[in-house]
Amino acid sequence: MAVGHDPHTGLHSERGALAGEHPGRAANPVVKAHDLAWLEFEKPDLRRAEAFARDFGFTPVLSTGRELHLRGTDPGAPCVLIRRGARSRFLGPAFRAAARADVLRLAEATGRPVAALPEALGGVVVDLEDPSGLHVRVVSDTDDLPALPPQEPLVHNVGHGAPRANATLRPPRAPALIQRLGHVVLQTTKYRQTLDWYLHNLGMIVSDFLYHAGNRDRGPVMSFIRCDRGTTPADHHTVALTLGPANRYVHSAYQVADLDAMAAGGEHLRERGHRRSWGIGRHIQGSQLFDYWRDPDGFLVEHFSDGDLFDSTLDPGWAPMSASGLAQWGPPATADFLGVRPGRQSLRELRAVFSALREDNEFDAQRLLGLLKVART
Repeated sequence: MAVGHDPHTGLHSERGALAGEHPGRAANPVVKAHDLAWLEFEKPDLRRAEAFARDFGFTPVLSTGRELHLRGTDPGAPCVLIRRGARSRFLGPAFRAAARADVLRLAEATGRPVAALPEALGGVVVDLEDPSGLHVRVVSDTDDLPALPPQEPLVHNVGHGAPRANATLRPPRAPALIQRLGHVVLQTTKYRQTLDWYLHNLGMIVSDFLYHAGNRDRGPVMSFIRCDRGTTPADHHTVALTLGPANRYVHSAYQVADLDAMAAGGEHLRERGHRRSWGIGRHIQGSQLFDYWRDPDGFLVEHFSDGDLFDSTLDPGWAPMSASGLAQWGPPATADFLGVRPGRQSLRELRAVFSALREDNEFDAQRLLGLLKVART
């Protein structure tokens, strides 16, 4: 029997580092962040933002006309905070410290004050800035909201196993209930500085590095980094950093119960007139099932399920970056997802390219050629 060609040969990242390459972790980090706490945005129309949030599967817990807090079904703090502003913009991530002492240690190491968070959240915060200029918060002792009734995974007859007998599957065409915030992806013109900042200050560790094919000797251009919880497994990536011509938000991801919830929830979003960017498929780095959508303000948001979990013993993998290497199966990555769809988004990116090439940063002509090659492969 002839064996079919595997288009992903050479794209998986089980291969490790070469001598002298980045180790993927700091030798003596200041603290070790426990998880992402929430993401903060500004948007001009909170009513429109709330309508999409409900369709996407969030539960609003605070809606004042000036501020909107969105949560998942897991216990904890809200996972998205939106304030009313003159324009739509991403303000930054907040990370949860393992203990209040870590917030105090980080404040002392960086020379930043510790402040009380608003009463609606509780707890304390130290406000930092990464090398890209992004506002990064580290919090502790926030008030935990109780769990909500979850959307339970469906029972499947897999292979010869038949746990579901005399019963049918009828997943409702309804919002896929968000369980929790999973990760945020950020683009930076100062990739190496920014990566090392997160590894040193927040104790994060790299799960996978990607590099431009043929230019591995220049170092990686993307990293998927996770929280270091020791022997307790953590998400394959809590933050992903990629080198690009502008410092910006790329997307954020929110866990749902399973593939049926994702697919039926996607049908609900489509019927409500929302725009799918790319999906459904399964990623390579992280392995998660994915489905990407654009909210009314143009932000890219992802439903995901069934992602990898790594403990602190695993060293980083290394792989070349390519558009086809983004997924094991599913439709090809779209122009919208890659940021090359004709329109305002691609024009902004083009202007950013010309600006970045004139400035002193890590995005140079060779990196631009590598990025263009990625989009074509």
